Amino acid sequence: YIGGDFGSRTVFDIESAVRAAEQEPMSIIAATLTSLPHTQFRRNRYFYVWYDLFFLVLCGALSAAILSAGYSGLVTTWDWRLLLLLPLACHAQILCSVYIHNATHNNFPRSINRLVGELCGFVVLTRFASWEIVHQRHHKHSDHVDDDPHPITSDAKGYLPYLWKTVVGVEAQLQRMVFERYGDTPKNRRFEKMRAVVSFSVSFIVLPVTWYLMLGPIVFWTLFIPTALVGFAHLVHFNWSTHNPYSPNDDFRPINLNNGVYKLGNWLWHGIYMHGNHHKNAGLFNPSRMSAEKSLPVIRHGDATASYPRQKTTWKPTKPVETA
Repeated sequence: YIGGDFGSRTVFDIESAVRAAEQEPMSIIAATLTSLPHTQFRRNRYFYVWYDLFFLVLCGALSAAILSAGYSGLVTTWDWRLLLLLPLACHAQILCSVYIHNATHNNFPRSINRLVGELCGFVVLTRFASWEIVHQRHHKHSDHVDDDPHPITSDAKGYLPYLWKTVVGVEAQLQRMVFERYGDTPKNRRFEKMRAVVSFSVSFIVLPVTWYLMLGPIVFWTLFIPTALVGFAHLVHFNWSTHNPYSPNDDFRPINLNNGVYKLGNWLWHGIYMHGNHHKNAGLFNPSRMSAEKSLPVIRHGDATASYPRQKTTWKPTKPVETA
């Protein structure tokens, strides 16, 4: 009976509730596609099960379609001129890491931020979730010997020791985040060991095989693999160089670099070496554009940093978004 009372609601209220319920699945999907992975990781113990499963299904579908179509790749005969594309491909690979970094801090429009992060994560193989979840911890515990996923330490100040510590430390910190959130129990430790094997297999076996089929063997081995290695080496070097590794008093912290090759890097890759500014305000897409009044000073490696005071970051982890 239209317009009458039905308990404490009118019929019109019930109709509104029905419409809202019908729209709820789309709202859940929209929230999932626009929220950052760490919000889902914090709310769902089995987030990575679903995340890995999604990529297994996606890569399986792509691979099946490629094989059934008889596709042979972008290039089917070797041409030495492909090597001329290596600098451009390396540039694109590094840009993907830069864009993942910005997507981690919600620096793209909300409607496309997650999409940009996932697409770039597919290119660099790490995938967006692991990149973003671990990076949140890096900002929260920057340069802390025990809690930062990739700190510079007095016993491993060089680039190669730092590279190794990064490879080992990132996964260790990811598991530690699970234990802190869901409990350090024998069951969770067993689960994380299996999860790590599955996640690494998806990122570094399943994804490369999919790229091999999409690009073909010539482009895959000539361009994709070399640029993936260069991109990883550069990412580690970027993290290392911008945390003051040559400090004479082991004062490891985010710093601004803008001299020599670092100035060129800032021009090519949206000011990434102005890392002190980034930790001061991670909401800037290009930290080199911070106003002169707020910008931290530019220093050179090895400079004494007594006059370079530690800054309390203005960045805070993104507020979790309700998802299913």
